[in-house]
Amino acid sequence: MSPSQQRSEATHNRILTAAEACFAENGYDATGVALICQTAGVSKGAFYHHFSSKQEVFLALLSRWLENTDTQLKAIQEMTSNVPDSIKLMAVMPQEILASANQNLPIYLEFLTKAVREPQIWNATVEPYRRYSEFIAQVIETGMEEGSLKSMDALITAHVVISFVLGVLLQGFFDPEGADWEEVTQEGIRVLLNSWVQK
Repeated sequence: MSPSQQRSEATHNRILTAAEACFAENGYDATGVALICQTAGVSKGAFYHHFSSKQEVFLALLSRWLENTDTQLKAIQEMTSNVPDSIKLMAVMPQEILASANQNLPIYLEFLTKAVREPQIWNATVEPYRRYSEFIAQVIETGMEEGSLKSMDALITAHVVISFVLGVLLQGFFDPEGADWEEVTQEGIRVLLNSWVQK
């Protein structure tokens, strides 16, 4: 990587870090491009060289937040020998995600209220849901192929799993003391898995 490319990447990352801090402190609505630039120590020209809008910055942050989840999912697949074992390990992930979402979830919910009015932004925002649904569907299809899971509609089952996980995440965020959400997650996945496993 050339020195100019290194500088460009450093500026890109500095803008993202500044935006994350501004969103966390002020919320999505109250954070403007000018504040992000001031916090990052860059000009508006530099900002618009890397990002076309505040929305694009947020989507880049969302992608960065999800990278850790993607890494964990890949590692789980590599360390297990069958699909039921993979699903059991994946059941501990929502609690880990919740632990790191205290700042990000409010911003994301605020962003969603804006994105719903802009189809292009909305499509990019819901892409992770579709991607994880497809990933889980592929895991379920692998389980059916290996004979560890019963025959089922893999995509519908994946949507059920995503709905369950999102429900746990939201309940855990809004009512952190309401239950042991890790236990709820693991028990819920156990119930689902028992109905899927080939006896």
